Amino acid sequence: MGARKLPFFPWFSGAVLRLIAACVTRVKVEGLENIPESGPVLVICNHCSGADGMLLMAYVVPAMGRRMGWLGKEEALHWPVLGWAMRQNGIFGVRRGAGDLEAFKMAKSVLDNGGVLAIFPEGTRSRTGALQEVKEGATVLAVRSGAPILPIAVIGTHRFWPKGKPVFRPGRRMTVRVGETFTISMPKGADRHESLRLATSEMMGHVAELLPPEQRGAYAETFGAETAS
Repeated sequence: MGARKLPFFPWFSGAVLRLIAACVTRVKVEGLENIPESGPVLVICNHCSGADGMLLMAYVVPAMGRRMGWLGKEEALHWPVLGWAMRQNGIFGVRRGAGDLEAFKMAKSVLDNGGVLAIFPEGTRSRTGALQEVKEGATVLAVRSGAPILPIAVIGTHRFWPKGKPVFRPGRRMTVRVGETFTISMPKGADRHESLRLATSEMMGHVAELLPPEQRGAYAETFGAETAS
């Protein structure tokens, strides 16, 4: 699709990761036609395995044809070889102890400049594979940036490479499912805390919709309410 437009290193990384995936597992990819070709894009994805980011690099980034931005630890970017590779793949550093404000500013700048930014709103991997309640920062970023949001669900990765396990389990099947873009705004007529909660539920409901029932977790009711209305 847009792989030819990619800088060499993200293209090469994606090719290597797809080759590895073909050797150790089976990955089904759905909805790549929903990926915007240009303009700012905020990618949100559930997070339940160390394989999640690799799957986005392997299949979503090449289809998008643009380097995707990611937040990472500043010190990791100074590691020999690996740190250089991380920078080439669009990872930019946030200093440990700098607080969420600096990370927020860096993330918003990517979107303000028309780039692509990927975040895992849960902030940490789910041990069960089910969606966890997310932090408000992801919602505030989505609202203030006004960027189109691209929801992505990774399915079955918690069985392939569970949190806390040093090695993956070959042969487990996984799915990367890309939904349609949307935007969110703060609901009116409620206090700030309630407005953030409602906006967050709306945002994560789009991810829950792409997941099987057992992985909808904290947003299972949000998904049910949306489909019933």
